[in-house]
Amino acid sequence: MDYQLTKDHQKPAIETLKQWISIPSVLDENDSKTPFGQPIQEMLELALATCRDMGMETYIDPEGYYGYAEMGQGEELFGVLCHLDVVPALNPTEWTTPPFEMDIRDGALFGRGTQDDKGPSIAALYALKALLDQGHQLNKRVRFIFGTDEENLWRGLNRYNEKEEQVSMGIVPDSAFPLTYAEKGLLQLHITGPGSDAFEMNNKGALNVVPDKAVYKGDKTEELSNILNELAYKYEVNEETLTVLGKSVHSKDSLKGDNALAHLLEAMSELYDHPILNFVKDNFAKDVNGQSIFGQVEDEASGSLTCNIANLEVDANHSKLGIDMRIPVTADKDQLVETLTKAAKEYQLEYEEFDYLASLYVPVDSELVTTLLKVYRDLTGDMTEPISSGGATFARTMKNCVAFGALQEGVADTMHQVDERMPLDNFYQTMEIYAHALKALVIKA
Repeated sequence: MDYQLTKDHQKPAIETLKQWISIPSVLDENDSKTPFGQPIQEMLELALATCRDMGMETYIDPEGYYGYAEMGQGEELFGVLCHLDVVPALNPTEWTTPPFEMDIRDGALFGRGTQDDKGPSIAALYALKALLDQGHQLNKRVRFIFGTDEENLWRGLNRYNEKEEQVSMGIVPDSAFPLTYAEKGLLQLHITGPGSDAFEMNNKGALNVVPDKAVYKGDKTEELSNILNELAYKYEVNEETLTVLGKSVHSKDSLKGDNALAHLLEAMSELYDHPILNFVKDNFAKDVNGQSIFGQVEDEASGSLTCNIANLEVDANHSKLGIDMRIPVTADKDQLVETLTKAAKEYQLEYEEFDYLASLYVPVDSELVTTLLKVYRDLTGDMTEPISSGGATFARTMKNCVAFGALQEGVADTMHQVDERMPLDNFYQTMEIYAHALKALVIKA
């Protein structure tokens, strides 16, 4: 790709990204002075400082829930919706280099947030800066909106939507190219039930990640090993600790993962009589789509329903199973909840809703989609059709917004994983694509 618009901005963009990666902007709700913890507050302030250095006017919510940076004039408002928080690096010793010290090697940028979402956000910022530095003038206001709780409950952007102006159209640099025009509904929930005197479990993990490890500590390690062998599941044993092994992916791609926790619970159900173990074995252990409960739920626009068995806690008094569901855009969420609640009650279990995000759908013949597709195809020659996704981006929070990049075809999706990375070519090409897209949408002819 010929970097005609952004070549001179590649090096400073990398330097800024290095600064952003150095802040471990992971949720910390134990900080009484900020809504999401001091590191996220520090990251928000740094992002706005970066924007001020580019000549933008900035605003930070007095309570620290969100911030934005704006430039231009006019009634129309074009938004670039970014998030500054990242998921934890739970196993830092497994990283080749420290997760919050960006390293450039093997043609890639390594560090937590390089793909999700600091790298793409920096690419968008410097794409705009490149245009302005070349003397282009804006035909509308452009606002970079920074969310701070995207990896959890979206409280930052929810607060923005309660208080601030909505965009006329916008992009979210937090998905894949060419663009995502439809996103499944996201339902996160807990199934709760009785405790157990026979075993305890403390398999914690993010709801939006398929677990690649699940741990059993108890006195039936040998029996459990035999069952796992029969089921042909991978595991390892260290004294009285047995760890089932799988493959971690984002919940939006549950079909591509290998759920270690579901495997463990299926095996444990042969040794322990507990309703949650039976519930998982009967309905989800062999079927990510949960068809034994819901039937076949899918549509042409967004694909099939998926269910991720994400975490489980069991003690003597209670049990709580975490599930992440990605719901096709035409499916009825309320009907699915009613069906699941009824199914859980058959096991003497209860349904508790944790979080829900409605689906996204922007017609493929809209001005926004057709313009972005033309820019992308003219630059890359890639005629891939726009996609639907099980992922949840900020695009669904406002009308007429789509997720546009930054993951390219053939590039490994390492978001939320050990050694998260973004290839340099992917980063540079994304910046150039964003520059041409912004030129088409927000620059005077």
